[in-house]
Amino acid sequence: MFGSQLVNEQATWEDIKAVLEVMEAGRWTSVYAYDHFIPPWHHDDRIMEHEFLDTLEGWSLLASVAAVTEKLKLGILVAGNTYRNPALQAKMAATVDVVSHGRVMLGIGAGWNVREHEAYGWDFPPLKERSDRLEEACALTRALFHSGPQERIDFDGKYYKLKQAAFAPKGGGDKPIPIMIGGTGEKRTLKTLAMYGDIMNVIASPERVKHLSSVLEQHCDKVGRDVSEISKTVHVPIRIIRDEAKAKKARGDNDWSMIGSPQYVIDRIGDYLDLGVTEFTPQIRPQKPEVYQELDEEVFSAFD
Repeated sequence: MFGSQLVNEQATWEDIKAVLEVMEAGRWTSVYAYDHFIPPWHHDDRIMEHEFLDTLEGWSLLASVAAVTEKLKLGILVAGNTYRNPALQAKMAATVDVVSHGRVMLGIGAGWNVREHEAYGWDFPPLKERSDRLEEACALTRALFHSGPQERIDFDGKYYKLKQAAFAPKGGGDKPIPIMIGGTGEKRTLKTLAMYGDIMNVIASPERVKHLSSVLEQHCDKVGRDVSEISKTVHVPIRIIRDEAKAKKARGDNDWSMIGSPQYVIDRIGDYLDLGVTEFTPQIRPQKPEVYQELDEEVFSAFD
């Protein structure tokens, strides 16, 4: 029920392994890497000095995590579709799934970081095209993951094409790799999720989650999908700050952020559980073993 998105920047492999040891021994259920090539600290095309900070690539990091863990589910939260050919990414996910014996989820989104695209020479299409590409990529990926043992896949999309593509291995588990689609776009992203996804991941208040769930259900009805097949997860801050004045300042305008005393955090988690949320995927800062241990002992234990 409780996962964490690793902080890829300014983190050594030794630092990350120390955190993973706590997660493996505790109540944590999943671990994610983010998909950025420079620290994702600004949303425009300015060239910033913080781009020189060490930033580990997400899929390579996830493969390394797979090799040193045994129980944690694994994913990228979420991969930018514009960074890779979706068939290549599906093959990468299946490979890590084999290494981890079936623990991978493929997280994917439309992509948003304009500076990364500019820095590394990738096209950054307008939002509509990025949404079109995401929908097509998810259709292609699902076709590969759900293909039969000796089936070859043809796919003739506007942006992506496959010709008699074999896909083996399909992963390391006995079920197709689930697809997590990140984003709150009501017209396109949630529609894509209804058609091709298995896991919803959003940054939203409980009230907003309730609304988005209703929108998703409408999309599912239109495409003939049972909405209960799609699990709900949220990427919402979780942090223990015992001083309420400091906690309130940290929450800012987002009173729904799970930041405060242990009991405050427990109560806010309950608000989401009441809406059918099955997993929490916050980024934990500071990324230190003792912070992870504290959450495990003082918050997560309330849900045993």
